[in-house]
Amino acid sequence: MSASLDLAERPDTSERRNPRPPLAPLWCPLLTPYGSDGAIDLQRLRRHVEYLTPSVGGFLVPGSTGDGWVMSDAQALQLLDAVLDLAQARGAAVLVGVLRPDVAAMQATMACMLDRLRRRAGTDDAQTAMRRASVQGFTFCAPHGADLSQDAIAGAFDSLLGCGLPVSLYQLPQVTGNEVAPATVRALATRHANLHMVKDTSGADRIADAGLDDVFLLRGAEGAYSRHLKIAGGRYDGFLLSSANGFGPQLAQMIDLLRQGRRAQADAMSARIEAVVEAVFAAAAGIAFGNVFTHANKAIDHHMAFGPLARDVAAPRLHGGQTLPDELIAVAGDALARHGLMPARGYLYS
Repeated sequence: MSASLDLAERPDTSERRNPRPPLAPLWCPLLTPYGSDGAIDLQRLRRHVEYLTPSVGGFLVPGSTGDGWVMSDAQALQLLDAVLDLAQARGAAVLVGVLRPDVAAMQATMACMLDRLRRRAGTDDAQTAMRRASVQGFTFCAPHGADLSQDAIAGAFDSLLGCGLPVSLYQLPQVTGNEVAPATVRALATRHANLHMVKDTSGADRIADAGLDDVFLLRGAEGAYSRHLKIAGGRYDGFLLSSANGFGPQLAQMIDLLRQGRRAQADAMSARIEAVVEAVFAAAAGIAFGNVFTHANKAIDHHMAFGPLARDVAAPRLHGGQTLPDELIAVAGDALARHGLMPARGYLYS
């Protein structure tokens, strides 16, 4: 697939950020379901989005949890088309994941994505195409490499941010092998007004400590959910959590409790979610193939979808063609039941 990233129409980003509509506090890197033939299961995808959209305000597509690193551009475009249709119909926003190991590959994939948005919108103007599709921006990680200097990482993001379009920086050291230092993020935000979101999945919170007031900060690390939002005295504006695939309604309820000043109830809900996530992630870490975020959250979502019948239903298929181990499905079911989070009826039966 060929497309070129036309930078001639770059918006002027020399001034400080223009005010943007308020962003949702809860985002989800959507899982990608597959049928028995390995194709994306669009019907299953639709039901999952329907389950989440009353609670989740935005989706990252494709993210790490949704196989963004291993998808071809053609698969990613098919997924993006489907999610854009579903999200727009339900008033949800989208971040377009551009998860590739180096700048050249990121720019090539972004060009494909942007070309698709323009075609969908019937316009050559990139900003207009994004606005019509409710796309909030493109999401990039640092290039892969444990030995990359901060100057090299900054140079890579300078190239990517040079498009002038809204960009989200994704801190994911578990995959990239490096971290973008807080000083680097601050310098990038100063140079590029179109850097408007940062998702940090490191768990270290160093970027949040840097005090980037003009950047919308999303926490991607799991655990202790009720203490990390600014409305609870924390440092983040919101979450972009893999666990929102299964626990979107519960996380949204926790955020509402915090807004109401009901901290004890929010802490209790947070602790129940965290207990399940810890148990399932620990079990998923022992699987020799694939992505622990994907495995753990597909196991949880399997129970949310099928409820008490989940163990009698074929396990979800993975991008590589394997199916999720029955042992992980059992761990997830036991943890959900133990902490009172097993639905009485799966969302596929509603």
